[in-house]
Amino acid sequence: MTTGSGTASAPPEATPPAAASAAARPAAEPPPAARPPGTAGPPAARRGSYRRLSVEARRAELLTAALGLFAHRVPEDVSLDDVAAAAGASRPLVYRYFPGGKQQLYEAALRSAADELERCFEEPRSGPLSGRLSRVLDRYLAFVDEHDAGFSALLQSGSVVETSRTNAIVDEVRRTAAEEILLHLAVKEPGVRLRMMVRTWITAVEAASLIWLDEEKQPPVEELRDWLVDHFVALLTATATTDPQAARVIRAALVIEPAEGPVGRLARRVVPALGEASHLL
Repeated sequence: MTTGSGTASAPPEATPPAAASAAARPAAEPPPAARPPGTAGPPAARRGSYRRLSVEARRAELLTAALGLFAHRVPEDVSLDDVAAAAGASRPLVYRYFPGGKQQLYEAALRSAADELERCFEEPRSGPLSGRLSRVLDRYLAFVDEHDAGFSALLQSGSVVETSRTNAIVDEVRRTAAEEILLHLAVKEPGVRLRMMVRTWITAVEAASLIWLDEEKQPPVEELRDWLVDHFVALLTATATTDPQAARVIRAALVIEPAEGPVGRLARRVVPALGEASHLL
């Protein structure tokens, strides 16, 4: 990852930011002192010139501004000038913290978003499994809703700034999600079928999220969440028919599922449907 290089290369803001900004300007642009009397500098530079922040705080401010832009516009439509304006800073100041330019800034913003997304899967391992999954999905889908355009560009690999590093960040989120789900299944050494089942479900969640955005966020997010919980239960049940480990997992999970919970409601919907197809049994 290159996110650390932005921090290492940014010197502490010991001098007033206006002076630092002037020193970092390309030679083609005259410093503020050389401007004709009464001529104002760039608006972003004026806004940032009165703010003295630590290296960490300034970098965090720039990343927050970049994330806000990447969340609603595809990366190729966001310029460094856009980020500078959103942060109330100057373009040279952005380059001070991200000398690799837009690519480095995008990767750092993506890393920050990935950290946030990974935290969506952190859930106490107590209570019914369906309830835990519902809370995880509530946080995940809230992230998708907030970062709609950026989320689509990220998962569909449609960005011109996509690299092996950005792909690695996305894959890390998927692996983290799978590991967290497997921990909730309380299996010390999950077998290949159980691992495949969990990874398949995570892929389905990603695909459903993209389709949901494409369908103008319909059905309502609560219905989408419940549907995805149903998918997990159905996949686990199907896997349990041929995998003893999955069978033990689902038996243990069903013991603490409430009759009026998601699994109970799913069972009451499925049983009548199977009754109509009794000739297949």
